[in-house]
Amino acid sequence: MIPADVQRARERLTGIIPVTPCCYSETLSLMTGARVHVKLENLQMTGSFKERGAANLLAQLSTSERRRGVIAASAGNHGLAVAFHAARLGIAAVIVMPTWAPLIKVMAARRHGAEVMLHGDGYDEAFARAKEIEAERNLVFVHPFDDPRIIAGQGTIGLELLEQQPELDAVIVPVGGGGLIGGIALAVKEQRPGVQVIGVQAEEIPAMKAALAAAQRVTLPAAATIADGIAVRRVGEHTFDLARRYVDDVVSVSEEEIANAILLLLEIEKTVVEGAGATPLAALVNRKVALAGKTVVLILSGGNIDVNLISRIIERGLVKDGRIVRLTVLLRDRPGALAGLTRLVAECRANVLHIQHDRAFSRARIGDTEVELTLETSGRDHIDAVKRHLAEAGYAVTEVMHV
Repeated sequence: MIPADVQRARERLTGIIPVTPCCYSETLSLMTGARVHVKLENLQMTGSFKERGAANLLAQLSTSERRRGVIAASAGNHGLAVAFHAARLGIAAVIVMPTWAPLIKVMAARRHGAEVMLHGDGYDEAFARAKEIEAERNLVFVHPFDDPRIIAGQGTIGLELLEQQPELDAVIVPVGGGGLIGGIALAVKEQRPGVQVIGVQAEEIPAMKAALAAAQRVTLPAAATIADGIAVRRVGEHTFDLARRYVDDVVSVSEEEIANAILLLLEIEKTVVEGAGATPLAALVNRKVALAGKTVVLILSGGNIDVNLISRIIERGLVKDGRIVRLTVLLRDRPGALAGLTRLVAECRANVLHIQHDRAFSRARIGDTEVELTLETSGRDHIDAVKRHLAEAGYAVTEVMHV
């Protein structure tokens, strides 16, 4: 691949794919010590950067290929992009997703008119089934990352970054199969070789990091991660070559770090980002990269996250921050006892979210009861004040610690 491929892709996508904002974040900059900008690819029509590569490839299909129709294997976002742009061009599309693919992505692909099939526990099984269907139906296969046309389309982000951030020092990019970082690195490094291009993967399945360490592509065991969009066991040939040539480093982040980054982006930037898209912030906040004082762009690659997962992440984050706490309290099993307990909690200005009595399975003696209180508080100091107030009133209080 050459830089001209990316430039031609940009010309091809003009008027089809919007230029996404690249916004400065004062709060994230103060938190990390870098001048942080966020590239909002989650604002694309189908919610991720994948539209760029899909639209670029589909635009180059011949008339006969368009008549045959296309097929793609995807954890979700690539399938959405192919479905949307195939429908725009009047091309029939089949999308094979793993059975655990987020419902939001499955429903959206079907809404765009694609035939969606669920197969296998992971991307690799879905990929294998898609290749079988390609042969059975004589369809055109649209690879999610290891195709020069896909890579060139994703690389248009790099061209936008060079214009939006002339003082750019580093860009941090989520890495799955490598199409996104390969395209961005090619576009950026050929014009500004001094800019650092850093990839981020989930610790559970760091295929590119392992491949670079081994100096060859390797296949990792299947693993589950909330960053499902980058859960790829083996990177592509083209993408591995680009990473070896242009990428400065690839780091990994834990599931807890990813979840916390999702919550930070929701609270601070008021933007919804899926697990894969949150990995760049997770790497920067947790000091996986040394970029203090640098102008840094985080690629927020997508926002297609299940609302139930967001709910769990928010609740767990509130517990970790001390804004939700669960206490067990022993009290006499008599009328008015619970009212007295809640009055004491109210005196501390903590909000009761949930109360549960347990007589049959509690550690309390006969005549006592164990009450579990879930409270909304303002933080660690507030929790300690509530516990102290209850203890001073004679209650035995135990805090249920999160894991």
